[in-house]
Amino acid sequence: MLRPAFALLTLAAALAGGPALAQTAPAPAAAPHAPPPAPPYGRPITLAEARTAAAAAEAEARKQGWSMVIVVVEPSGALVLSEKMDGAQYGSNDVARRKAETSANFRRPTAYFQEAVKGGTLNSIFTGALAIDGGELLIVDGKIAGAIGVSGGSGVQDGQVARVAAAALK
Repeated sequence: MLRPAFALLTLAAALAGGPALAQTAPAPAAAPHAPPPAPPYGRPITLAEARTAAAAAEAEARKQGWSMVIVVVEPSGALVLSEKMDGAQYGSNDVARRKAETSANFRRPTAYFQEAVKGGTLNSIFTGALAIDGGELLIVDGKIAGAIGVSGGSGVQDGQVARVAAAALK
């Protein structure tokens, strides 16, 4: 009794799977573009330079009416300066620090990782990179002197403020 039923089930499975076996595999996805070469690490940012970047960030945030946390780190990710504007949310302290550390450690803005995740590449977040706009490299004399992380608004707002700060050192 079981043998004819088993034979029928086996035959049905083989026939149902036949069209699936005949399908062609989808073409492999195009390889993602390699990131541009990252600038080399340089000397650590000075406190005066960190203050210049933070002041530019704060001025941009105030101009826009945003309360933010601004963190500046050395190339190693060591903290140089941290400020929390009045009214900024408490959770932004850690987020701003992690954005700055991500930029310094991986030698690229956090927006790079955000775009990679949007494109389906999740490798960066498994390495500990924070994939949210708002972390930017601070370049002095063509080399990475540190990074700035900004948090408190949307990713777009954080990124805008961080880029203004980075431009203040160029």
